Amino acid sequence: MPIKISKHIQTKAPTLFPDADQASVYAAQQIAELIHQKQREGNQVTLGLATGNTPKKVYQELIRLHKNEGLSFQNVITFNLDEYYPIGPDNDQSYTYFMRHNLFDHIDIQQENIYIPQTNSTPQEVAKYCQAYEDKIAEYGGLDLQLLGIGRNGHIGFNEPGSSFESTTRLVNLHPLTREDAIAQFGTIDKVPHQAISIGIHTIMQAKRILLLALGERKSEIMNKALSGEISVDIPASILQTMSQVEYILDQEAAVLIQEEDRV
Repeated sequence: MPIKISKHIQTKAPTLFPDADQASVYAAQQIAELIHQKQREGNQVTLGLATGNTPKKVYQELIRLHKNEGLSFQNVITFNLDEYYPIGPDNDQSYTYFMRHNLFDHIDIQQENIYIPQTNSTPQEVAKYCQAYEDKIAEYGGLDLQLLGIGRNGHIGFNEPGSSFESTTRLVNLHPLTREDAIAQFGTIDKVPHQAISIGIHTIMQAKRILLLALGERKSEIMNKALSGEISVDIPASILQTMSQVEYILDQEAAVLIQEEDRV
């Protein structure tokens, strides 16, 4: 069972778990319950998905639910938050490859229902492509649920510090800290792309439900700022404080500074 942090920090207090495994399973269960609900109603469900280390165990649990408990993804449409630019979908460092390897190849989702930003457009074509991505999300009625991680600089998606809260899908320049954190993935800083295509903050804010998952002590400082600090474009995730549809899902390590403030 989740533990609730007692201090009222925003509209809904964070949901706290003893470890990353339990937090991830809980997040997966929330997604699965929404899928089941939409199936009972005879409707499709549109999910916004994230990449990186944070959601990996969420996807592992969704795969387990599919294989062992019959969770079907036949009614699911997915839109990924972002993709490095320029990088091809077959590149093993791409988020397209990541999603196939960590989720899509192991479930029964229809391939035509998977949308991931494609970054093989020329610079002149990118703006048109980004608008088409926005239009496709709108065509499905917006996102029913958006799964988010958070960067150490407060980014959500690749909406880096300074991103407008009114931003939509666009080509962005990656923050130095974001590129530094990607070294383990790419091998050296020289191989880390300088740009990416990212769904914007405004688009994220339109999601009917948002799950922000933060795991590990490395995320504790930024989570404390995002939850209880000033709402500012300097910490893009801080805008989520204003939104009642957000649920923050943290393990003990990610919440350590919040708990320390609670004891003061």
